[in-house]
Amino acid sequence: MSSKQFDSKRRDFFKMGALTAVSLVFAGKIGSIASAADAPAVVLTEDDPMAKTLGYFKDANKVDVKKWPKRASPEGKKQFCNNCQFFTPEGKAQGKCQIFANKLVANKGWCNTWTAKVKT
Repeated sequence: MSSKQFDSKRRDFFKMGALTAVSLVFAGKIGSIASAADAPAVVLTEDDPMAKTLGYFKDANKVDVKKWPKRASPEGKKQFCNNCQFFTPEGKAQGKCQIFANKLVANKGWCNTWTAKVKT
């Protein structure tokens, strides 16, 4: 075997090794993302930092309408988590919210990201 052939095969070997290592890193990241999505959902609390930022209240009737005027209007009084585009029911009193990943929100809750369901 000539030294050029040896160098070429050696280069190919290292390229494949590097590609394999990178693939394993990405496979691990994808696996951790999938396992996070499969983790059991927990109930969102009003103390959660993201909940505070987005004005989540488990009882929509207790929303501070001066701070969150979207809820103050007559239309706002009809806004609840259970009629929001981002809500998926999970039992009688709660459901999952796409905004609060892997968290359960109250059916009669509200947050400032409320969006009307798209009618099909």
